[in-house]
Amino acid sequence: MCLDLRKIKPYFFKYQTYAKGRWLGRKLIDVFNTEFRDRDNTFYERAIKDGRVKINGETVDKDYIIKNSDIVAHDIHRHEPPVANLPVKVVRNVDGVIIVDKPSSIPVHPSGRYRHNTILHILSTEQGYKELFPVNRLDRLTSGLMIIALSVKKAREFEKMMQKCEIKKEYVCKVKGEFPSGVTECHQPIHVASFKLTLNTVQPDGKACSTIFERLRYDPESNTSIVLARPVTGRTHQIRVHLQWLGYPITNDPLYHNTEIWGACNGQGGITMEAEEELVSKLLAQTEAEDELDHALATSSLNNTETADAGNGGSEHQKAEFCSICQLPSRADPEPEKRIMYLHAWRYQAKDWAFETELPDWARETVLACTAAPSADQGTDTVVPEPAIS
Repeated sequence: MCLDLRKIKPYFFKYQTYAKGRWLGRKLIDVFNTEFRDRDNTFYERAIKDGRVKINGETVDKDYIIKNSDIVAHDIHRHEPPVANLPVKVVRNVDGVIIVDKPSSIPVHPSGRYRHNTILHILSTEQGYKELFPVNRLDRLTSGLMIIALSVKKAREFEKMMQKCEIKKEYVCKVKGEFPSGVTECHQPIHVASFKLTLNTVQPDGKACSTIFERLRYDPESNTSIVLARPVTGRTHQIRVHLQWLGYPITNDPLYHNTEIWGACNGQGGITMEAEEELVSKLLAQTEAEDELDHALATSSLNNTETADAGNGGSEHQKAEFCSICQLPSRADPEPEKRIMYLHAWRYQAKDWAFETELPDWARETVLACTAAPSADQGTDTVVPEPAIS
């Protein structure tokens, strides 16, 4: 038993939704293959044939054409990935909002393979909060401050403040290399390279973005810097993408500090649209290959798995390498270093209030020392221009 991980026993779950606009006029099997990429075509064909996928409560053919108002349902055996077994702390409960200190590795809301192991579900089931509306959203591996409204009205109030840039945000990060001393501004536009991959890059046609960085400390021994980041805008992955573009990626960022994906330059200074298209194609192919491998392993295991304890809806995975219900291969628990990214939402401040969370171990000593008194590490200011990418 791994005490440092929060684990959920595999369970049955019915996913049900009205047909989305982009699904209309398309074959059922094609929609599942493109929208839900965690399984391959063979798996979905079998699920449709066996009646685990239904339209309006009825079993249909895989080539059924989806129509407006159709209700699509899929009974699945869910295997949620484990997350860090850390408390989700409510640091403040004031004026219709709660301030939460989010641990790294736990996603904010149910999505993909996560449902029970999410911030919103944990707050609801373990702390009794029923109506929760996140104002800011953090990536799964990012830790730190979250503002969660307890009503739609309060959420809209805070969202308007965000849109008007009336809330000042401060993040702490640990980056590779000797970040320039003093203050560095980055105003590079960011666009979505792939919605499926949640991948973003700096491109001339992107949305306007601004991040202000300030180096707090450089450690020559590890060749890393602790940096304060103040995002003026709030694009997805903004801090991570701007740091990558500057050439100082977060040291353990699995996406934007990965030379196997980006090449030797790791995306510093940006990439061309042609290179971006190749990168996205490669990553999508890699994802499909991993899915196909899972399926091939599962197929080969059909006659080699133990009987599951189906009475309570789950497989115990005691000695088998595969789930005997859905034939998913058992995945190894994530290593501690894979459950964290050195990016922490530290402090949010507006005209009438200021909220902050505890600093993580990797940044606490440096940040407290540098914010308590002027740092000798501070230097001149740098503003990064907005050159076009050829």
